[in-house]
Amino acid sequence: MANFFRQLIIFFCAMLLGGFAQAEESIVVSSTTSTEQSGLFGYILPRFEAKTGIKVKVVALGTGQALDTGRRGDADVVFVHDRPAEDKFVAEGWGVDRRDVMYNDFVIVGPKADASKVKGTNDVVEGFRRMAAGSAPFVSRGDKSGTNSAELRFWKDANIDPKAWADYKEAGAGMGPTLNMAAAMGGYTLSDRGTWLSFKNRQDLEIVLAGDKRLFNPYGVMLVNPAKHPHVKKEAGMKFIDWITSRDGQETIAAYKINGEQLFFPSAKN
Repeated sequence: MANFFRQLIIFFCAMLLGGFAQAEESIVVSSTTSTEQSGLFGYILPRFEAKTGIKVKVVALGTGQALDTGRRGDADVVFVHDRPAEDKFVAEGWGVDRRDVMYNDFVIVGPKADASKVKGTNDVVEGFRRMAAGSAPFVSRGDKSGTNSAELRFWKDANIDPKAWADYKEAGAGMGPTLNMAAAMGGYTLSDRGTWLSFKNRQDLEIVLAGDKRLFNPYGVMLVNPAKHPHVKKEAGMKFIDWITSRDGQETIAAYKINGEQLFFPSAKN
């Protein structure tokens, strides 16, 4: 009989603890590989979770895939960097309350020898023309990410079809693997500065072009529309959006640095 009561107590304790575990609030944020691979989420999320008790699961994809995740209702919040695609997402009713969060910039990285002489210009479109005319390969993410979308816009502005170029290689992967591929091949690629600063396997790569205003890289956040997907955790999702665009969230983003260099710059309108 004593053993029976002991087992009964263990059962009820397990049920009680299980209830607490189920009660823990959590959200899914569909975001980009640049925010994940740069280390930003690893830095800012513990502060958000400590302040709110809300756990955040990040699904890191290219921006196009991250938006598709929101369209399917498989995320509560979308945090990406392709403004035209973000505006379309909202206009089609998939997202609501889009807000500016932060920005950094894109950079072209390539071999130090710079056989294509990209360093000789500060014009990103001219830089793309020089890469296409050179002998070194260009490694594209090829994953419908925000970075990939920006890259394709630059090829279009240069009046070049990159897929007709034998040395145009598509990684079909995130920024980290794409940089690894460029380093291994001695090629060029377009990277967001945050991932580049956190990238350790640089080998012979360095920044060969930066500073053109067209390389500006803004990030936005929005709630997946609960009218489209009623299961979206609206209240918890808005707490994340409110925090990341608040003074505390913005200061936390600004405080994230690697080797003393700031990776992202706050841009929320408070």
